[in-house]
Amino acid sequence: MTTIPIEKALIEDLAQFKLKRVCTLIEEILERWKETSADVFIDKARKGIHEEAENDAIELRQLLLEERKLRDLLSSVQGST
Repeated sequence: MTTIPIEKALIEDLAQFKLKRVCTLIEEILERWKETSADVFIDKARKGIHEEAENDAIELRQLLLEERKLRDLLSSVQGST
């Protein structure tokens, strides 16, 4: 694999931009279903309380994973010197 040097600030900017978009998408899904907690929404979707929420619940789980990865990336970049 080829290694390409890149400025730390650029990585941070890109990750923060993507993280902001992911968080916006998460909020939009929760607002659509009038929920404040992703875990509660996913649980209600699983139990069938929110009918036809399966696709949003799947998307929300993927967005939460992406959010966690981006936060981990940011903390590792900010923690390195």
